[in-house]
Amino acid sequence: MAAMKKIMKHGILVGGTILMLVARPAWGAEKVGDDPGTNNAPRDHYRAHELSVDVFGTGSIGKYTINHPSTSRIRQDGELGAGLGVSYFFNRHLGVGADVYSENTTSAFIDSASANLILRLPLGESGFAPYAFGGGGRQFDRIEAWFGQFGAGMEYRFTPHVGVFLDARLVVPEETKCYGLARLGLRIAF
Repeated sequence: MAAMKKIMKHGILVGGTILMLVARPAWGAEKVGDDPGTNNAPRDHYRAHELSVDVFGTGSIGKYTINHPSTSRIRQDGELGAGLGVSYFFNRHLGVGADVYSENTTSAFIDSASANLILRLPLGESGFAPYAFGGGGRQFDRIEAWFGQFGAGMEYRFTPHVGVFLDARLVVPEETKCYGLARLGLRIAF
C-alpha cells in the first residue's frame, strides 16, 4: 500500500511537470485587443470551442462517512488517487467531459471511467467559473458496475489557458452503496 502511494505521488509529480512544460507558452501569452496597437482589452478566460486537459488528485469516501462525517471516519474510510480528464465546450457554458482515475492499482489499473454533461457559469472577467455536471460511467475495481453521478465545482483561470479546479460528486453504482469523490487538479485549455 505504501509503495502504491509512493508510485502514484511520483506519477502525479511527473504528469504535473509535463503539463507545466506544455503550458509554459500559455502563461506567457499576452492579452490581445480588438483594436490593433492596444493591449488593454479584457481577457476572455472561458471560450466557445475550447478543449481542455486535466490532471488531478482524488479523494473518496463511502456513504456511511458522507452521512456521518467525522475526521476519524474520513481518515479511516478515505481513499486517495490520481486521474486524467478531457473536456470540450461547444460554447462558453455547455460542454462534455470524460475522466479516468485510479485509487488502487493492485487489480484494475483504472478504477473508474466516466463521461459528463457540464454546465459552466463564468463570473464576468474574474477568472472564476462555478460548474455543475451529471453523467455516468463504469467502475472496474472492487465491484464492476455501471453508475450514475452528479456534482458541482469551481474553476479559477490564471490565464485563458491555465487554471485549477476543485469539484465533488456523488456516485451511485447500480448494485452497491453510493460514495463521494472529490477532485483537485490543474486544467490546461486550448
